[in-house]
Amino acid sequence: MCKFRHLLEAHDLGKRIFREVDAHLQSKGLRLAEGTIMDATIIAAPSSTKNKEKKRDPDMHQVKKGNQYYFGMKVHIGVDKDSKLVHSLATTAANVHDSRMVGDLLHGAEKGVWGDSAYIGKTETIQEKAPDAVDNTNKRGSRNRKLTDEEQSHNRMLSKTRAKVEHVFLIAKRVFGFTKVRYKGLKKNTSHVHVIFALSNLYMVRRLLLEMDRA
Repeated sequence: MCKFRHLLEAHDLGKRIFREVDAHLQSKGLRLAEGTIMDATIIAAPSSTKNKEKKRDPDMHQVKKGNQYYFGMKVHIGVDKDSKLVHSLATTAANVHDSRMVGDLLHGAEKGVWGDSAYIGKTETIQEKAPDAVDNTNKRGSRNRKLTDEEQSHNRMLSKTRAKVEHVFLIAKRVFGFTKVRYKGLKKNTSHVHVIFALSNLYMVRRLLLEMDRA
């Protein structure tokens, strides 16, 4: 199994598996690709230095979220807003801000893009990659300027669409157990991430695929 995994990593086949699954689902008409929801999640890595090298994985980093610190990597995904299928993904250390990966998560044919307030200020980047897309990212208030009632109501409306991405992360973490990094180094884990989300896509539409085969 280890030799097989090493071959997948050496030839970057995890990414190819993800793309082949995506192409198959598109051929079945299961990805509409008119709107993209962007989001990211942190995957924890061992922070202990009690190992042979006496140090933490140099590809992983620490980040503060709320009042808690996390050490690990971050998985950024672009999800079709109607089918909830992942069409693009990228990985970084946990301390890389979500908004830096916008260009990697869009395919270019979007009519609309959704994201939480972490993606504020990226309208220009969105329009460079997807000229016809409307920026539907949530607004964020500040200490000096609170959101108006109208802005809060608009955020709640946008969040009904944006929240669909949480189901995708739930499947990856609960069904396929992707709650911690499996390997050392970002490259090895990135290969694993592509396979996990290829499987997650197939899992989400497994009943539809079976019905198509029976028809």
